[in-house]
Amino acid sequence: MPKFAANLSLLFTELPFAERFAAAAAAGFTAVECQFPYDLPAEVVAAQLRQLKLDLVLFNAPPGDWSKGSRGLAVSPQQTDAFRQSISTALDYAARTGTKHLHVMAGITDGDRQSTLGLYRSNLAFAAEHAAAVGVTVLIEPLNQYDMPGYFLSDYDLAAELITAIGMPSLRLQFDLYHRQMICGRIIDGLCQFLPLIGHIQVAGVPGRNEPVGGELDFAAIFAEIDRLGYQGFIGCEYRPLQGTVPGLAWIKPHMAAASQTRA
Repeated sequence: MPKFAANLSLLFTELPFAERFAAAAAAGFTAVECQFPYDLPAEVVAAQLRQLKLDLVLFNAPPGDWSKGSRGLAVSPQQTDAFRQSISTALDYAARTGTKHLHVMAGITDGDRQSTLGLYRSNLAFAAEHAAAVGVTVLIEPLNQYDMPGYFLSDYDLAAELITAIGMPSLRLQFDLYHRQMICGRIIDGLCQFLPLIGHIQVAGVPGRNEPVGGELDFAAIFAEIDRLGYQGFIGCEYRPLQGTVPGLAWIKPHMAAASQTRA
């Protein structure tokens, strides 16, 4: 059965960020992820993880000034030093919290695509090389243009080409079911095609990016296919609850019960 991680940037937002770890553990999660954990010192997060017996399985590298529209630094020629510093900051945080997956956002650009692609490839190779040295895997994730207009990476084939061309085991694909459906659909085909490159999966319902129930997707079939393919990682629950986090978790209870029986 799939293993699920609570995304603390979108779930349990009824509480301050520091209190969401305990809420996730109380709801039955054994793993969490988040977008940007840096408002809390790494030592504080690590202590909570130990106390609550949680794993922090994923977070993002610093993306630049989010309030000013920055959505990553990897494709900005003016931000090379800032990008390298962001990787250093993120890897230090990962080492202190035991996190093994780091999502590196590409960024938004309207520059020449070929030169931008060369810079992106170079920056990803830099990040993957430094991540490998400390046992961390860098992830890249295609994001759809409806939610993030102008984002450089919105093509799964391009993501796969980059990962293959760079050729480092420490660079993998983050496969978000919501973004995949919004970009091109064919989710099960994509899982089958890209499984050798996938390092992490995330889920949300389509449309709306709410709980993975109903809507356009047959989640029972998708989760069954993920099992059939032998995916061993976590599936991050990166969705916006419609009417509160805990009431909205009814969908996950059968999966958690099945996982508990499997462990027993």
